[in-house]
Amino acid sequence: MNILEVENLRIQDIKNGKVIIHNSSFSVRQGSCLAIVGESGSGKSVTCRSIMRLNRPSLSQSGTILFKGENLNTLTEKEMRKKRGKNLCMIPQNGMSAFDPSCVVGMHLKETLFEHFGWNNKEIERKMRSTMESVMLKNPIEIMNKYPHQLSGGMLQRLMIALAIALEPDIIIADEPTTALDTISQFEVVEQFIKLREKIGCSMIFISHDLGVVKKVGDDILIMKDGRIVERGSIQTIFSQAQHEYTNYLLSTKQVLSNHFKKVMGMNNKC
Repeated sequence: MNILEVENLRIQDIKNGKVIIHNSSFSVRQGSCLAIVGESGSGKSVTCRSIMRLNRPSLSQSGTILFKGENLNTLTEKEMRKKRGKNLCMIPQNGMSAFDPSCVVGMHLKETLFEHFGWNNKEIERKMRSTMESVMLKNPIEIMNKYPHQLSGGMLQRLMIALAIALEPDIIIADEPTTALDTISQFEVVEQFIKLREKIGCSMIFISHDLGVVKKVGDDILIMKDGRIVERGSIQTIFSQAQHEYTNYLLSTKQVLSNHFKKVMGMNNKC
């Protein structure tokens, strides 16, 4: 069963008439993780922001986006706000951009959870303490009283994951959530995404240019280039039997980088 079905999605820049997404169609199965892969500018993030209806006003979108059978493209902004967070939760590339820099992070958490559940401050603190501890964030109350710039990128991403656990959305859209992190933080955040799916049983769209991460978290995969889907299939099929030359290029590039890393590490071991 598909929880999300996107049909003939077309996104165009009103200012210059440029078509950014060319009639894309895809679906997300209930409880599965769809990975969307491509280089910068391929249209990954624009596609996913269109599902949330969060693209800038100068971009027009058409087509059908069915979430549980309801066309999101026909909803009013007020109706869409009710979907964001509780039903469709987006975790951005840079955790810093998700929070108001003039407020402590706890304010964002409290406003979000009050909006969707009507919980009081005591209930929100209890829930967030539990979910933050589950993603290895120590001293939750102390963290909630800090400003975004006082927390590391990895901590902010885990804080967003903790909020997602509290919201228990139907679909989580993760827009390159490991790009701005160091290697250790990347590993920790990917592990938390895997545990998140196990914990709340949600579906996920995971955007990345990192094929290693995608192989670890995804079930199905779309390969995008210049605003078009050039290949699709299960993770296993694409990694072992890719058909499109662009997909093979991405896979070969990953292999070259991996071999180089192993070579460098081997050289270092000899010193």
